[in-house]
Amino acid sequence: MIPPITEIKVGLDFGSEIQPVGRLAIRDRIVYFEYNDKFIQKSIEISPFRLPLQKGVIELPQRPFEGLAGVFSDSLPDGWGRLLFDRMLRSQGILPATISPLDRLAHVGFSGMGSLVYEPDNSPSDVHEFIDLDRLALQTEEVLQGSSEEVIKELLALNGSSAGARPKALIGVDNNRRNIFYGTKKLDQEFEPWLVKFPNSQDGYDAGAIEYVYALMAKEAGVLIPEVHLFSSQKGAGYFAVKRFDRNGNKRLHMHTASGLLHSDFRTPSLDYEDLLNLTGALTKDIREVEKMYRLAVFNVLAFNRDDHAKNFSFLMDEKGDWKLAPAYDLTFSSGPNGEQSTMVMGEGKSPAINHLVKLGREFRLPQKLINETIERTKYALELWRPLAKDYNVLESNIGLVANAVNSISNHG
Repeated sequence: MIPPITEIKVGLDFGSEIQPVGRLAIRDRIVYFEYNDKFIQKSIEISPFRLPLQKGVIELPQRPFEGLAGVFSDSLPDGWGRLLFDRMLRSQGILPATISPLDRLAHVGFSGMGSLVYEPDNSPSDVHEFIDLDRLALQTEEVLQGSSEEVIKELLALNGSSAGARPKALIGVDNNRRNIFYGTKKLDQEFEPWLVKFPNSQDGYDAGAIEYVYALMAKEAGVLIPEVHLFSSQKGAGYFAVKRFDRNGNKRLHMHTASGLLHSDFRTPSLDYEDLLNLTGALTKDIREVEKMYRLAVFNVLAFNRDDHAKNFSFLMDEKGDWKLAPAYDLTFSSGPNGEQSTMVMGEGKSPAINHLVKLGREFRLPQKLINETIERTKYALELWRPLAKDYNVLESNIGLVANAVNSISNHG
């Protein structure tokens, strides 16, 4: 049995030493937080809008994050990672509903995304060995079909604390992309931290290839994306992988999603790109970062990526407290909730079009030249879909499906 956690120390680890940030405590199912006095004096805001620096004990809201502030909720695994942890609990005779958010944070410990760390650290220990992605994909399939305890433990050791519903693992990859290392906490110098995705039960065999082509098109469109790679697979068109942008060598960056920053529940979409551009301006105080968010908005709408919910936009903060928009991630073809764009464009969710994107740019006084160039460059990048999709073995039926959806927007106002 896991003894319940009633108090947790929160720290920031930028790669040299852990700075105490504060402590979380739970009583009668209500979570409280108190900032460390010395941390307050540093004037570094880990979550400026919903958990600003202040003295004294703060009672955290019950919603939308199960009693946590958004900044701590961002550390928790979502989807796949949660599934693994809950399956492990059940295998030990523990009902997941009886586990508190603090127990879940202790399971993240020192090994979560970003730079926030939690003590006690109950995260699974690393198993240092080379791995085979096809074997790993087979294991994720077993878990999705409801499978063995041993497999779940092994996948938890590969760190299920990355967000999202598609099975994924945090890995170390060498410079020539040939050797993949099992273990994420301390990587040897020649290995870089990456994240690799596997298809879920709804995905086709070419899901990884589609996401890879989308990443190539986004880069061509001028969207800031991390380094990406398509690892070969014996039974599909490949595994999509992305270099982690919350790590830079041995350095860690603080990562915060738009959902966590605004306390916006990504499961019930309510945001507009107007909110995201406003958020980017308020947080980064840099018009260049606002322009980056605008390019991403244009790409998502024109590329028919309708799964653009609030957890799919993140910001990175360095040790000085400076914020930037994180590189774009989870860019792929998606029809969204009820066929609508998860994030609206100037109030339009059902069928956002070019005129809404122009209006959005003007609303933020972006130069008309930049608005026009962004739209034209994105249209050009999306014309690469057919040849690139063929090159990377996307199914012919999916090539046609995506092309028709993308054309329907580009040809509409």
